[in-house]
Amino acid sequence: MTIQQLNEIREKAFLSVASRKVGQQKSLYRHQVLVCGGSGCTSGNSRKIYDEFAKEIAEKGLTDDVNLVMTGCFGLCALGPVVIVYPEGSFYAKVELSHVCEIVDSHLVAGQPVAKLLYEETVTDEGIKALNDTHFYRKQMRLALRNCGVIDPENIEEYIARDGYQALYKAINMSGDEIIDTVINSGLRGRGGAGFLTGRKWKFTQGAKGKIKYVCCNADEGDPGAFMDRSVLEGDPHVVLEAMSIAAYAVGAAHGYIYVRAEYPVAVRRLQIALEQSRKYGLLGNNILGTDFSFDIEIRLGAGAFVCGEETALMTSIEGKRGEPRPRPPFPAIEGLFHKPTLLNNVETYANIPQIILNGAEWYSAIGTEKSKGTKVFALGGKIHNTGLVEVPMGTTLREIIYEIGGGIPNGKAFKAAQTGGPSGGCIPAELIDTKIDYESLQAIGSMMGSGGLIVMDEDNCMVDIAKFFLEFTVDESCGKCTPCRIGTKRLYEMLCKVTEGKATLEDLDKMEELCYYIQDNSLCGLGQSAPNPVLSTLKYFRKEYEAHVVDKHCPAGVCKSLINYVIDPEKCIGCNLCARNCSANAIRGTLKQPHTIDTSLCIKCGVCLTKCRFNAISKEGK
Repeated sequence: MTIQQLNEIREKAFLSVASRKVGQQKSLYRHQVLVCGGSGCTSGNSRKIYDEFAKEIAEKGLTDDVNLVMTGCFGLCALGPVVIVYPEGSFYAKVELSHVCEIVDSHLVAGQPVAKLLYEETVTDEGIKALNDTHFYRKQMRLALRNCGVIDPENIEEYIARDGYQALYKAINMSGDEIIDTVINSGLRGRGGAGFLTGRKWKFTQGAKGKIKYVCCNADEGDPGAFMDRSVLEGDPHVVLEAMSIAAYAVGAAHGYIYVRAEYPVAVRRLQIALEQSRKYGLLGNNILGTDFSFDIEIRLGAGAFVCGEETALMTSIEGKRGEPRPRPPFPAIEGLFHKPTLLNNVETYANIPQIILNGAEWYSAIGTEKSKGTKVFALGGKIHNTGLVEVPMGTTLREIIYEIGGGIPNGKAFKAAQTGGPSGGCIPAELIDTKIDYESLQAIGSMMGSGGLIVMDEDNCMVDIAKFFLEFTVDESCGKCTPCRIGTKRLYEMLCKVTEGKATLEDLDKMEELCYYIQDNSLCGLGQSAPNPVLSTLKYFRKEYEAHVVDKHCPAGVCKSLINYVIDPEKCIGCNLCARNCSANAIRGTLKQPHTIDTSLCIKCGVCLTKCRFNAISKEGK
């Protein structure tokens, strides 16, 4: 393919894709119906909803007037499945199969949006409000996610219409040094967790000796609650292929690998389609865009091992060996995959590259803070109204993300903490909610950016239990190669269990802290070194909660089962017998219309009775 052919495709597809904006009337179609095809909405039957739209549109004779598109994630996962209709920009939330016919008849045929099915924040007295004016989207800046929810990820021509592969054409008319200097000057740092300057890593790989070099993409994403990279691959797979090609040209590589977990079937399928299309269009393979530059990419499926998110373990797995980290140095840029110089970045890092090449380093470096440039994508989850995918400029505060974008804490509960960085990160307490989200600010308070998981916790969460949850995950996922991680995290987990069971002493808390620092200082890889972070941060900011478990044998949040009992208030119990009928342990005694009691020796503390009681007669009490 030549640049002329690329531009012809761009011009042909541009009008259709560009009209996916509110009020954009100039279009090949009267309406465009975009159905979310991200994993979250897919699990809510969005594929069947898409098929139902296709059937209804055909039956109503609207095929020439309506363009139906399956896109990637729109971001507001809490309201999925999502359907957006342009040019009105009508945001239909929690769409069901039974809604499709009504939307087609009322909106697509009669031109009247179905108000009762719309995202309520977009409906005003003046009409439908643009999505960018809603709380969830107002403060976002979608760079890495710019095409997600906008294009059909299985149609390369729609990617090309959004300036796709223009950056690659520009790059192969630059020298490798010019490309790398642009990436360095942009200030882009690795979005996989460590935050190393991306351009510096490219420079090291370019300068390494050897004719054979590799470019790899880390799409393993193993943090609990994280789905940033998955969403980019599902909604915009070509951006990763283009970025990897640019990187390969800059460092002198001819072959690349995308290491993606097999648990991401939608992402894998769309990557496979994107690879086939790119090869067909001459954008991967030999003589790309009519030049002497050749580069191709393979997919390697991971089996879900958390440790394979660590760069050396990932490369070991690609080689067909057990995924275990290797000592560094030598670093992968010097000796990586198959003992050859290797460049490795994660999905989100690559997703920024084409825009940096097209718009320049100054444009990108103007976004964010002095040392943390650009935007960051977060998977926002936990005790929050607007769970979903969020992309904000670096330096946005935690308060803005939680209360403005996230919509605050459900049920009027108080914000207690936020976990950033997954099992490798730390917990940020409520008093630090105005912390800016950037690499330096998070590191200063004992947390870390990580890949971008952000879990929100409220007053009902026990911070000791949270630390135990993340450490249990690390223990299970440790590859076992080094003793500090294999044995140290296990001992640390056992000590946390003692705390939650009310069997620990204050001396045990000191021993836990000492063990944390030992694991940090002596583990082989970054995953082991960061494993104690949840424990250290909760000990630092929630020590009184630990002391309550140890000294008072009491769990303030009422979570740790060994330290609570369920009791029935005889003044409130009317003897309806509903709790007894739902108790799987047969621990509740009493006759009909008489107050009941709970036999604590039989109670398994599952909490079902508490949720079933309609008279607030059951409560949790410390022992």
